[in-house]
Amino acid sequence: MGSGVYLWTPDSFAAMRTRLATMADADAIVEIYNREVTEGTATFDMVARTAAEQAAWMRDHSGAYPCIVAVPDGDGEVLGWACLSPYRTRPAYSTSVEDSVYVHRDHHGRGVGSLLLGDLVALADGHGFHAVFARIADAGAASVALHSKHGFELVGVEREVGRKFGRWLDVTLMQRLRPA
Repeated sequence: MGSGVYLWTPDSFAAMRTRLATMADADAIVEIYNREVTEGTATFDMVARTAAEQAAWMRDHSGAYPCIVAVPDGDGEVLGWACLSPYRTRPAYSTSVEDSVYVHRDHHGRGVGSLLLGDLVALADGHGFHAVFARIADAGAASVALHSKHGFELVGVEREVGRKFGRWLDVTLMQRLRPA
């Protein structure tokens, strides 16, 4: 984690890096997330998170299930965030996790998601997780391509498992196994 890349902007290249999220990042993280809750289909949540709910979420995403943020070198605004979550609650699933990657809409297509997912996969490997799953709603082509780039393979498609904005949504399931 903490690797760096250059962020393309119309005027220049700016360096960015990832770091572990802190409570100081909670407002920026929930702003990015709540926009998807209210306007997008990347999450099946339908009610925006409150500040108290976000604080609890942040506490749950530390240790083995970290949340990381992408920021310009020298910090500044959060460009995006990613986290690991337990895949299922039953003990036999404890070596599997699910990833989440969210990029601020003003920074799509600039390498933020790739930086986040690359560092998140490295964290998952470092924590000893065997399988990382991605559940991609509404056939998000950019998300499928991003995960493919980082070694995820298509496992299947769950048809019409969610309903949001008056329409049925599929979920594409992708998986990456830790290299032997």
